[in-house]
Amino acid sequence: MAESTTPEGRLAALAAHLGARKLTVELTPNGLLVTNQNAPGCCPETRHPRDLITCRKRPEDDGTLWLFTSWGEPIAPADQIIDAAVFILGYLGQRTEPLTPEDTEQGRAAR
Repeated sequence: MAESTTPEGRLAALAAHLGARKLTVELTPNGLLVTNQNAPGCCPETRHPRDLITCRKRPEDDGTLWLFTSWGEPIAPADQIIDAAVFILGYLGQRTEPLTPEDTEQGRAAR
């Protein structure tokens, strides 16, 4: 089986695509950890939006490999990397420029 058709190969391809979109990516034994360092997180414990993307067979689609969020929501078939990237960029925040001090909680408090 070719590397690009394995779950690990699909996650690596997604990592390359998301990395090119200025997201921080890390392939782990559990999946692809994706962080948007350029968007504020929801709370002090989560400084930046992030998610662990997994790749596994989806029984509802005849066992085709799919990408999933950490909460089990299907993202896209694993061979549709661009569609998956658009989905992930959307829910991790679309900001691609670095945060300015005014964008942070500390910067807003200083005003």
